[in-house]
Amino acid sequence: MRIGMALNYAGGFKETVAELADYEKAGLDIVFVAEAYSFDAVSQMGYIAARTERLQIASGILPIYSRTPALLAMTASGMDYVSDGRFTLGLGASGPQVIEGFHGVPYTAPLGRTREVIEICRKVWRRERLEYAGKHYTLPFPGGTGLGKPLKLINHPVRDRIPIVLAAIGPKNVELAAELAEGWEPIFFMPEKAADVWGASLAAGKAKRDPSLGELDVIAQAFLAIGDDVDELRDLGRPMAALYIGGMGAKGKNFYNDLARRYGYEKEAERIQDLYLEGKKDEAAALVPAELIERMSLIGSEGFVRDRVAAMREAGVTTINVAPIARTHEERLALIEKIRDIAG
Repeated sequence: MRIGMALNYAGGFKETVAELADYEKAGLDIVFVAEAYSFDAVSQMGYIAARTERLQIASGILPIYSRTPALLAMTASGMDYVSDGRFTLGLGASGPQVIEGFHGVPYTAPLGRTREVIEICRKVWRRERLEYAGKHYTLPFPGGTGLGKPLKLINHPVRDRIPIVLAAIGPKNVELAAELAEGWEPIFFMPEKAADVWGASLAAGKAKRDPSLGELDVIAQAFLAIGDDVDELRDLGRPMAALYIGGMGAKGKNFYNDLARRYGYEKEAERIQDLYLEGKKDEAAALVPAELIERMSLIGSEGFVRDRVAAMREAGVTTINVAPIARTHEERLALIEKIRDIAG
């Protein structure tokens, strides 16, 4: 299993990147760089590429709405070039709050747009003249001046197929990931219930999957702390879980709330959302089910963590994207070394 880590630069971006070389030596395989509505991810990933040698670098995620498909393809090609073939293009739909509120474009047809974006990106990487007639994207543009012409990427990409990871949790989105992408990144992955929630979607997608894509890389996220007195650290995951389940969207339009319900926490999900939308964030966090927090985490004794890693492996996880929790950089490095050893 690969070991990944999301870049968290609360203490300073350049300082965090300087530490990545240590994580690289400790066995970290891949770093994921988020893009919400803060600094863009691409400039940060370019900086990381220049400061590391072996570490894989992934966008986690670039929203499909904030760039044209061709620009996404160009960006991925450029990142793969400056990193010597170490880049993974993580894509996702984000949500209406960010896309319509911050980017000012309509949040429409996320499933259809994602499919077309992937198809266009792969045409660009193969250096085909870019002609595409889709429902959502038509290239060249049929209107305007009428001067648009089919073009192909000037540069020769390092790879003509850059790995694509889709962040997805809805049934149809997960099916699309299993059909078209090299990797799938769900959020709030609970191994014991993953098959019930996503099994049918994964099977349907894999039935249509091109064998040349290889096996689907399943990327699960987890907070990480190992010791006999760390169980209380699981509560650190409550505010984030409450934010997503309660605050990422509105009534009837919250993908993460829907997921919690599909896990079997219908009453809890409804109450968490009500409290969060009322501004009672601490009360909402307190209602996040302890079972959900425990089973999504790698926080506990070494035996507990080994059991959770085994459960993830059994559920199909191939990359664990961890957030090490410790007081010092040295202690966080030790956690990466330990999980590297456990995951094998």
